[in-house]
Amino acid sequence: MQHIAARPTTTSSAHPAPWRDSLWLALISTLALVTLLIQGYHPLAEDGGLYVAGVQYTLDPTLFPHYTVFVTEHLRFSVFAPTLAFLVHHAHLSLAWVLLLTNLFSIWLTLFAALKVLQRTLSNNTAQLAALGLLSAFWTLPIAGTSLLLMDPYVTGRSLSTPLSLLAVAFALDHRRTLRPLLTSAVCLILAALFHPLMAAYAFALILVLRLTRLRQRDLAWAILTLSALALAAILHALAPHETPAIIAAEKSRYYWFLSQWQWFELLGLAGPLAVLAALLRHFRKHSNPLNDNAADLCRANIAIGCIAILVVLFFAHESSPTHLVARMQPLRVFLLTYAIMTLLLGAALTQFALDTRQRLHSSTARLALAAIPAIVLIALAATMFSVQRNTFPASAHIELPGVTPRNPWSRAFLWARDNTPNDALFALDAKYVNEDGEDAQTFRATALRSALPDFSKDGGEAAITPALADQWQQGATAQTNLSNESDALRDARLLPLGVTWMILHSTASTAHLCPYNNGTVKVCRLKP
Repeated sequence: MQHIAARPTTTSSAHPAPWRDSLWLALISTLALVTLLIQGYHPLAEDGGLYVAGVQYTLDPTLFPHYTVFVTEHLRFSVFAPTLAFLVHHAHLSLAWVLLLTNLFSIWLTLFAALKVLQRTLSNNTAQLAALGLLSAFWTLPIAGTSLLLMDPYVTGRSLSTPLSLLAVAFALDHRRTLRPLLTSAVCLILAALFHPLMAAYAFALILVLRLTRLRQRDLAWAILTLSALALAAILHALAPHETPAIIAAEKSRYYWFLSQWQWFELLGLAGPLAVLAALLRHFRKHSNPLNDNAADLCRANIAIGCIAILVVLFFAHESSPTHLVARMQPLRVFLLTYAIMTLLLGAALTQFALDTRQRLHSSTARLALAAIPAIVLIALAATMFSVQRNTFPASAHIELPGVTPRNPWSRAFLWARDNTPNDALFALDAKYVNEDGEDAQTFRATALRSALPDFSKDGGEAAITPALADQWQQGATAQTNLSNESDALRDARLLPLGVTWMILHSTASTAHLCPYNNGTVKVCRLKP
């Protein structure tokens, strides 16, 4: 590929030829498919199941008649569910196909947004392509200990807010003296906020720091911003309402809110990217030009916003605190965009270094070997991430396609419940069923289309960010603790007062209740009224 001038910047008014734009679009489309094949697709797993249940309820409000609030609460803050419901209605496709196509589109849009960032920070196409390849390989990289992935192997509000946020960052890099870049950036942020307000707010914070980076007195501006962030956190902390024991229990179930609960390698996940960005900053400053200056500004902004977030958490997000409002806002989520930008700049810089070194070599063999190194590294990283994903979802197909019967025994039991129990059935499962070996975090409600008592793991997250749900969550999670290991007498005493009519137990669980379905891993049993 020939050199493509970056656009738009103050240093280049020439636009890439149309055929070059078309080539990039073809490359991104191909890379999107490759990303799907590497990282897999599990639409009803983890948070994907929570979002899908919301879409299902939007399509059919008669679903989930019990504990409905655990399905509907997050619908108030995002247009994700109505948007996908609209697509189902007007595209005349099943929800399963809409989810798959939305997932592919989100991958494509993220790569497109990443390219726009790269075109504003370096001019070499090979380096740009390698950076996109590294982003593809790192697609499901954990973001330190925040319980987030760079991008998920399922569809959530973040699937669309992340690429829109990256686009906003790209437009914010433009140096034009007109309002157009900032207006375009603002539009992208507004669209991101419609899908995920919290993540869009942190993207706005990054862009604000980025713009402050270009001031002559940027150190003073950063100091003022840091003090303002700490002051705002202090005010929120001081004015936070009293928390009940149930609310505190829900909040403490989210260990990743509190740095004191992180493992040492998770803490390195915060320090590592900042160190890499500092090294990249030094590199870009050493090779100063208008594009590298953009890259340097991006490094500075991410280092600054990352340090501010860490300070806020260190001062105001403690387990022992009487209130946890600041912790509930999860300031360390700013690192999601930091990881994405670090990945892009690191991939581009290393590739550019390899290309420059290759030009100085005289041996054709050495030049060929050096040219192959970026491709070999990318393939090795992609293979590693593929292996990680297979180990994360060992009992499920790598790509769970619409219409294909799942091989996961838990999912098959959930589907039996969907097809053989009444719509108003209320189910109980082990409180931490999504953490069971071989369950692969497949969510019950989205698969079975049936109501369930709140579980510890996923519904605990809803209760932690929505205190009004904490009492119901604690009651339901407590009633289902060690469900498969208890006696019928204890199970009945816990579940019948809550209106439970069905339960899912391990196949080895002892019970006198009728269990019409048993697949050797789990069984579906009816409680006697």
